[in-house]
Amino acid sequence: MVPQWVIEKKRDGGRLDDVEIRAFIEGFTAGSIPEYQMSALAMAVFFRGMDTGETAALTEAMRCSGDTLDWAGCPFPTADKHSTGGIGDNLSLMLAPLAATQGVAVPMISGRGLGITGGTLDKLDSIPGYDTRLGTDRFREIVTSVGCSIIGQTARLAPADKKLYALRDVTGTVPSIPLITASIMSKKLAEGAASLVFDVKFGHAAFMKTKAEAERLAESLVRTGKTAGRRCVALLTGMDRPLGRAAGNAVEVAEAVETLRGEGPADKRRLTLALTEEMVALSYPGRPRHEIASALAKALDDGSALRKFREMVEAHGGNARFLDDPTHLPQAGTVLEIPAPAGGFVQDVDADAIGRIVLQLGGGRKAVTDAIDYAVGIDRLVQQGESVEKGQPLMRLLANDAATAEALVRQAAAAVTIGAEKPETVPLVAGRFE
Repeated sequence: MVPQWVIEKKRDGGRLDDVEIRAFIEGFTAGSIPEYQMSALAMAVFFRGMDTGETAALTEAMRCSGDTLDWAGCPFPTADKHSTGGIGDNLSLMLAPLAATQGVAVPMISGRGLGITGGTLDKLDSIPGYDTRLGTDRFREIVTSVGCSIIGQTARLAPADKKLYALRDVTGTVPSIPLITASIMSKKLAEGAASLVFDVKFGHAAFMKTKAEAERLAESLVRTGKTAGRRCVALLTGMDRPLGRAAGNAVEVAEAVETLRGEGPADKRRLTLALTEEMVALSYPGRPRHEIASALAKALDDGSALRKFREMVEAHGGNARFLDDPTHLPQAGTVLEIPAPAGGFVQDVDADAIGRIVLQLGGGRKAVTDAIDYAVGIDRLVQQGESVEKGQPLMRLLANDAATAEALVRQAAAAVTIGAEKPETVPLVAGRFE
């Protein structure tokens, strides 16, 4: 295999065969194919695309570039969820233990946030003592005994994806459906879950800006997963407005606990139940949907899901006192309320603006090496359709630097639009693909 011939073939619109793709990825992972040639191939794929077979072959080659997990000895069917990311999206914290209450084992390998989009690992890192850097043996033990575990990507899990993503980020080739699909699926397939549910978000605070783009990605993820022998479903969900009433790290953990108590924001509860229902239905295809839905709602309301979350936290070395007293999570030194400039109905809450505020408070990263302040963020955020009175708080800014919070007051107020008429509600789930 001559690398430049493969690049030229794709550049000219040709179809790459499995052998060419596998050899190219193997060479790139080993270092015999330099980064500039991988970048050239990524750009050719960006402009020429890949068909279903090519995308599946690229995914498989990246999956096999490192370790893979096998859950043959696990007593329960395995399933996982992947979200393309959004503001206030802490659903993994509720979904994993909730699915585990229904006899689904959830081996979840998550990532960190970059920019305005938060990461599940950053939220877990705000829990004192919680270790997200477990080895695969301990990961397997927790999944098998507790029913769920959430860790970070190991150095040996799909290393080709880690190398390729770094190149895509600096060569303008990130927004490519085949490359996005291979990046997501190589890690998910390497982790070994038999069933996969995808939460593909769209909107101006999401990676996919339009519903049409989200549909293409959802279809690609499901097709590739099925080609690899997995049971898959994708839901399309909006990300023009934040999920829930909190954005940050510790504040989202606290809101997750509220939801696991059967409380919390209604939108988070509904979407958590919808995604978990898909996981259970894929894992137990003969089980009636209405029974699954009823059992999941009961597990939230009777404390079963919260107890399972406690088990997972303690198995990871975390101090679970925050489940009973949220002040055991990192606390901000400054709390600043943002008053409504007028009364009326909340027309919109700009998720992109909320994410940018959290980033400026120190709750996110501008670069991968940036440190995060886990205590800062936003809470008690109003939601679309709610009525407010003049002077009523629209949200609270949680900061450890009063001057920074003060400088963001105008930006925070502008993130919420208020009008005289109550707006029409937008469905949480805008589509489903299987």
